[in-house]
Amino acid sequence: MSAPQVNLLGDEWDDERDRRGWQWKRLQVGSRLGARQLGASLYELEPGQKTFPFHYHHAIEEWLVVLRGEPTLRDQSGERRLSTGDCVVFPRGPGGAHQVRNDTEEPVRLLMMSSAAEVEIAVYPDSGKIGAMARVEGVDPFRLVVRQESAVDYFDGEE
Repeated sequence: MSAPQVNLLGDEWDDERDRRGWQWKRLQVGSRLGARQLGASLYELEPGQKTFPFHYHHAIEEWLVVLRGEPTLRDQSGERRLSTGDCVVFPRGPGGAHQVRNDTEEPVRLLMMSSAAEVEIAVYPDSGKIGAMARVEGVDPFRLVVRQESAVDYFDGEE
């Protein structure tokens, strides 16, 4: 039996986001390959669009590989234009905060890879939100996004 394969230069997509300003197409590379320890998604980002809000992760490290185009990367040091072939790592924690957008007139193609974690916390500094996510085999995925100011005391509501 041969190993699964995916073509990163093709036009086969698993899903897309249609929210204005945040539109993209995605191929779930890691899932297609049957990967368990490494996640990977291919994104095609049209002009004027962003991948996700500025954020960082507590449990996973991410890599960005530019396969086509010149996306703009915003990270902790500011903004810079990337080129085809560039690879950037986003470590866990605030130092890995990032956002990718397309300020050009042509689509860009990005491969985002990450370590795998069943439980993850993401922080969105611009909007003061925190996201908690859990994926455990055999259990429906859990996802909760809240504002940091909605935090309560540990014993709130306990008797």
